[in-house]
Amino acid sequence: MSHAPQMAPAFSTRRLGMALIMLGAVALAPMVEAADDEGGVLSLKVENDILTSGDDGHYTNGFALSYTFKTPEQHWSRSFADWVPGFSAARLDATAYRFGQQIYTPNDIKREQPDQDDRPYAGYLFGGVSLFAGEEGDDWRRVDTFNLDLGIVGPASGAKDAQKAVHKLTGSDEPEGWDHQLHNEPVISTGWQTQLWLPARAAGLEVEYGPSASVALGNLYTYAGVGGGVRIGQGLTRSYGIPTVAPAQGGRQYFHPDGDFAWYLFANIEGRAMAYNMLLDGNGFEDSASVDRRPLVGDLQLGFAFSWQRWQLAFVNVWRTHEFETQQESDQFGSLTLSTWL
Repeated sequence: MSHAPQMAPAFSTRRLGMALIMLGAVALAPMVEAADDEGGVLSLKVENDILTSGDDGHYTNGFALSYTFKTPEQHWSRSFADWVPGFSAARLDATAYRFGQQIYTPNDIKREQPDQDDRPYAGYLFGGVSLFAGEEGDDWRRVDTFNLDLGIVGPASGAKDAQKAVHKLTGSDEPEGWDHQLHNEPVISTGWQTQLWLPARAAGLEVEYGPSASVALGNLYTYAGVGGGVRIGQGLTRSYGIPTVAPAQGGRQYFHPDGDFAWYLFANIEGRAMAYNMLLDGNGFEDSASVDRRPLVGDLQLGFAFSWQRWQLAFVNVWRTHEFETQQESDQFGSLTLSTWL
């Protein structure tokens, strides 16, 4: 008798999480077909600490599936853009649909009772839409981005089952502390980013550099950020921006298909003043595990992108300063994105 009340919630949240994952993956198919007769770019992004540091902990894994396309004249997102501060139907030139999952754990996943001074267990499942607007002058180029995400943090995200399945498949350590993860809580997240690119040349190569600014508002993250980046290579105008890793704003996974080979190396630095981070501060509606968040966090990103015909491969390595007071070491993440024109 005493076991039934404990089994039912776990069973229902597991089923809910898996249903949300399947629904998100299937939902992209009709969106892709209806988005734009001229086609667009389908991207799969995988983020994992194993790609760079070899460690397993904190932001340990994430994936995002997106479809980016030039916005048709009669598309619904143009009407939506008129309601977004800083955007308008006339300025909108591209739209993206996104779906993904993120998994966060403490460094020591073998403890049944997690270290209270380390990052809490948390999963995040989301779906969203991004709006992109660009402007160009004689010697500058600006790219504006707006992201709207709806999702859920907690057992319904499916993070526990996803990590356990992957670790069983790879023979990795069994994560033991998921019973202490953050509780189910719906999420609404909005974010704006502006990136200014200025052209130059160096050693016969194309160069773009410039500052960026970002703002996030919602019950997942609330922050303001500033940064600056540089790209150097060949065929820079075929692509837009720099790949990013959460919580930084998602970039524009779009490029122009061409028979020629194009490439670029990039570096980016960003600092964020964090007013709120549910994944560290804990649930907003009930008591949960939490740590003391640091108000200032910085990222250094280095990476590359290669494009050929209808394909693009991008990789970014991120070094991140301490996100909470009791954190022992800085974090390092890797992000790999494969994109293709459909």
